[in-house]
Amino acid sequence: MYMRFISLLLVSMLSIGAHATPPKEIFWEDLIPKGHVQVSNQDAASHEGTDQNWVQPNLDAPVVKSLDGQSVSLPGFVVPLEGDSQMISEFLLVPYFGACVHVPPPPPNQIVHVKIKGGVPIESLYDAITVTGVIKVESWQGELAQTGYTMQAVGVAPFEL
Repeated sequence: MYMRFISLLLVSMLSIGAHATPPKEIFWEDLIPKGHVQVSNQDAASHEGTDQNWVQPNLDAPVVKSLDGQSVSLPGFVVPLEGDSQMISEFLLVPYFGACVHVPPPPPNQIVHVKIKGGVPIESLYDAITVTGVIKVESWQGELAQTGYTMQAVGVAPFEL
């Protein structure tokens, strides 16, 4: 399993190296337009009570249109959507562990729907990763959440400070 991860990481690095410019390193606050005050629902999140606690807030959360089509790298946590116990090929990238599963989903501008051709092994869902690929400003909707961004990933690596 470890060797497969290293192989995928090397292939990802080679494909990234083929581009003229390295991917732009972005963070979650970069997905929110400057001047927009993002309201967090996490303070009120609860596992008790009504289903309303699990409703995704701010479905009209604004996105940063200038990111569309850029090659970027973004750290976050995985919420698997497609794959098996060995490889995942589709997932939600979220800013904190448990988003969309243990607590209500963040606003759409804080979730990225990611697809990676051929899949990638994820050792632990508790560990942060960095995803590299081309980000698109487009909505995606699934059972767990609605997103404001999608990404066709070319690489996934463990997050490093």
